[in-house]
Amino acid sequence: MKELLSRASAIAAEIASQEEVLIVTHIDADGITSGAIAHIALERLGIENRLKFVKQLDESEIESIRDENVFVWFTDLGSGQIDLLDGIEFVITDHHVPQRAHPRQLNPHEFGYDGTVELSGSGTTYLVAKFLRKSSNLLDFVNGNADMLPLAIVGAVGDLQDSRWGKLQGINRLIAKEGLKLGNLDIVRDLRFFGKQTRPVAKMLEYNSDPFIPGLTGNERGVLELLSNLEIEPWMRWIDLSMEERRRVVSAIVNLAMEYKLPYTSILRIVGESYILLQEPEGTEKRDAMEFSTLLNATARYGEADVGLGVCLGDENACRRARTLLQNHRRNLSNGIRFVDENGIEEMRYLRYFHAGSNIPDTIVGIVAGMCFHKGDREKPIVAFAESDRGIKVSARATYKLVEKGIHLAKAMRKAAEAVGGAGGGHSVAAGATIPEGKEEEFLKILDDIIGRQLQKQ
Repeated sequence: MKELLSRASAIAAEIASQEEVLIVTHIDADGITSGAIAHIALERLGIENRLKFVKQLDESEIESIRDENVFVWFTDLGSGQIDLLDGIEFVITDHHVPQRAHPRQLNPHEFGYDGTVELSGSGTTYLVAKFLRKSSNLLDFVNGNADMLPLAIVGAVGDLQDSRWGKLQGINRLIAKEGLKLGNLDIVRDLRFFGKQTRPVAKMLEYNSDPFIPGLTGNERGVLELLSNLEIEPWMRWIDLSMEERRRVVSAIVNLAMEYKLPYTSILRIVGESYILLQEPEGTEKRDAMEFSTLLNATARYGEADVGLGVCLGDENACRRARTLLQNHRRNLSNGIRFVDENGIEEMRYLRYFHAGSNIPDTIVGIVAGMCFHKGDREKPIVAFAESDRGIKVSARATYKLVEKGIHLAKAMRKAAEAVGGAGGGHSVAAGATIPEGKEEEFLKILDDIIGRQLQKQ
């Protein structure tokens, strides 16, 4: 940890010496919060800055950035493309598997931490932001830019870094505990479903898909019957129920999951930690880290990154627009799942896949893949294709159980993508790539072979 903080300090010093900075960040919740943290920190130092949101940091995007001839702060991306950044003066705060070590990169993997679960992109950016202060007083470091800590938690939760154990671990946990001490974050043990702050209980249960619970997920009648039997008012919000009412609902859900023989790991994830942002109004999406992250995912993924940034900065107009985009996001996810149900998932020896073509936006096909993981053979990772303006977007999802068996999607996707003239990377449990159109079949054969060899090494 000492070495990691020393690197964060050095990177902050490099940033602080600049007169102008271009922040380049990703378009998911972790990327938006990372970019927001960097932007706020630079604004407080009086450093001119602007944000650029990108879907994928490929060669053409990097060339465009290089042409701007300005100092670049890459947040939540960049580690997988270090060898392509020649000619750019840069620093990186990222958590994806890096191509290699670099002195201007803060990445948990370099320091023995797992960037999939122990520190997010927003977390690495927050650690650097803590050093971006005018004072050299140690107390100022402890409290420096501490009001941005909740954004780091939102980014980590949005990146599903709490999903494996139902709580944040590693450096993420240290950041969360810091929030407890500072009084801007609370950690409560609760149901880990989306919508506890804003949705009626009936809709919260009906729309939940992680884990998929037969008889409840997507089944309004089943949900209403369950709540009636429990004597629970279906149209109240979860936060308005008494602790006893919540206990009855949780007990019934767990019993149902056991009845349908859901994996033990899935049952464990039903209840866990929720992260409450105490400075945000109760009953709003921004109060709960999970809902906040979902709101952000509904913005930049639909070409309205500035709206996501505005939400992080507290702009009420941006929040209203984000809620509208969220409704569209939910509809697109629902349509995506319906597409998979109607068209099916193809099986290969070590993986399964579906090709969405233009039927699912490339910016959410990975989310849909994750939501459809329970369909079919759960002992194989799922791979999804979608058309994009840069070729074919590929998203892959696995489980931690599969990772423990030897699967590392980031390594597999990178090798397979490069073999067909594309590029890829990510995490062991979730990864992405972009490949040329028409190379899907060749890519799948190579990927299937790589995953097979990963499993056989164990």
